[in-house]
Amino acid sequence: MATLLQKSKVMKVAGLSLVVFLAACSSDPRYQRQVSGDESYLDTPPLKTLTIPAGMILPLQNGEYTIQQMDLAGAVGKELDIRPPLQVLALLAGSRVENSAQSSKLLLENTSEYSNLWSQINMLLEKKHHKISQKDDAAKTLTTDWISWPRADENVPYQGRFHISVIPQGYQTVLSVSNEGLKHDGKEIKNPSEIQRYNVLMLNELVNGLSQQQEAATQSSTKDSGVLPVQSGSDNTGLPQIIVRAPYNVVWNRLPYALESVGMQVTDRTRSTGAISVSYKSLSSSGWKALGVEEPSVSEGNYKLQVGDLDNRSSLQFISEKGTPLTQSENDQMVAVLEAAFSKSTDK
Repeated sequence: MATLLQKSKVMKVAGLSLVVFLAACSSDPRYQRQVSGDESYLDTPPLKTLTIPAGMILPLQNGEYTIQQMDLAGAVGKELDIRPPLQVLALLAGSRVENSAQSSKLLLENTSEYSNLWSQINMLLEKKHHKISQKDDAAKTLTTDWISWPRADENVPYQGRFHISVIPQGYQTVLSVSNEGLKHDGKEIKNPSEIQRYNVLMLNELVNGLSQQQEAATQSSTKDSGVLPVQSGSDNTGLPQIIVRAPYNVVWNRLPYALESVGMQVTDRTRSTGAISVSYKSLSSSGWKALGVEEPSVSEGNYKLQVGDLDNRSSLQFISEKGTPLTQSENDQMVAVLEAAFSKSTDK
């Protein structure tokens, strides 16, 4: 009996020790950065030169399987950081990423929604309570003060200073973040991978804030827009097109439901180019009656819908598989159809 009691106590102590150990592992940020498992490979003895006994003739060698001797300078074992590299969030419409050890960049199309990008960046930094040490509004550049980055995978937060700029570059605008200093636990950090990690963190914070601003603006515009006025128009070559009196963002977000409600199934769409592929199959007579318009004479089939940004208005042009736009008569019929469809999408 005494032996069983003693064993029970030992098991309880061992179990408690294991719980404490696991709790320590889960709360220690180091375990989120370190490899786990067998590290006996670190004790592998170095390769030795093969000693050839006198008088022995070896077969011919071509060096294909020769293991080169190399002196590798880098972290191993628990010192190796196993976290994957961070990626820039491409949350903004028409954005493209360029990432290097020197800077992290987001390339944006020169559209009306990014015309106030510099002021938006300043508002975001102020909202995050990030202090600015230097700023040149004319050049659209600034340098932040030291920013602390508390993270679950770091026991002591890193601190960084960043150079942020908004630069026109041809048909694009470049939002760039580069490092002006990085330190950890009072020590200056020069590791390129760590510098890049925190450049991306800073840029992602800006991108996420800009994305939230865009979403809020779109929701507000959609809510206030109600029924979208639609009229017939023409492009600069005189070909018929449809003009919707609403910003591109509003029209783009409401188009899928509006198109599907008139028998046009969206098969593909790319916001950055304004291209939408649809497959059209006419509604039943009762469907057109419920919509409150007459059935258009547009042929069933596949179409490309090109959406254009005209600042406070948007243009729509249907192009058939043969590359021809709608006739003037068909275009005028689609004006009434889409105005009714946008009216229905308001109630969705």
